[in-house]
Amino acid sequence: MAWLEYLLPLIFLFPMAAMASIVLALRNLHDARVHSPFKAPLHEPGQALRHRLDQAFSSLFLNGALGPIISLAPLVYGMGRMLFVDQQDWVEWALYGLLSTLLVLTFSLLLVRDYQRIRRLKLGLACELAVGQELERLVRPEAHPYYVFHDVPTDSFTIDHVVVTPHGVFVVETRARTLAIGTDGNELNTVAVERERLRFPHWQERRPLHKTRQGVSWLSQWLERRCSVPVPVKGVLVLPGWEIDTSEASPDILVVSGEQLAQQLTEITPGQMSDAIHDKVIHILLERARLMELKHLRQPSV
Repeated sequence: MAWLEYLLPLIFLFPMAAMASIVLALRNLHDARVHSPFKAPLHEPGQALRHRLDQAFSSLFLNGALGPIISLAPLVYGMGRMLFVDQQDWVEWALYGLLSTLLVLTFSLLLVRDYQRIRRLKLGLACELAVGQELERLVRPEAHPYYVFHDVPTDSFTIDHVVVTPHGVFVVETRARTLAIGTDGNELNTVAVERERLRFPHWQERRPLHKTRQGVSWLSQWLERRCSVPVPVKGVLVLPGWEIDTSEASPDILVVSGEQLAQQLTEITPGQMSDAIHDKVIHILLERARLMELKHLRQPSV
């Protein structure tokens, strides 16, 4: 039967169809929506552009993964046809090759489109972040007694946040951990803080406390060298969404869930700091941020 010559080669496309199904399943697992563990929604500068950028990366992944599979499908089908026919029709094989070529060109254009779209969105996001950072000075001007630095680089690692207040400096580290599920299906959201470890419901960790103490040690020594006087520095570890049991905690590190973090930092007094030292700390941290940014810009692109 002649129709079997066209039906049987479809067997060779089954593995490719399975690969395409896996790609689509992986793409559907991607969820660009990031939800705040607190009650307030996340509203950051460029939030809409972040969402569009996630969608652009998803499209790039889809076209880059499905492109080769779909483009090779006509050739694979054609090679399967060769096994079931007695006489070769070179015009038919040429059509398969032409179809594969057109598909390759189509997906190449789609990848170029995705690349250009991502470049535009990245530029737009950078501009939005720059404007948002500048607008923050309306509510947090440089003369204000509170100042926040994000991603502060040290000699070998990065501190998530450094907060300068009139009463001292805070090293703030954030760790995101998924809530545990109990045997009854309910969420277990309590973490017990000990001196050297965090005891979660089903596991324990030492590194978050060690990293926070490492940041406190580096920053206090660095500020003391730059300011020529000891500067009070306290470590804060934030575990968003968790209930914190600090009955066995060490007093040198404050472990909190983060919901009232801003208020807590205004009420805690790590030590005494004069206005001159307060302003000098802000100045040298700003200077370090600018130097690191210039160093990053001067690095040759790979």
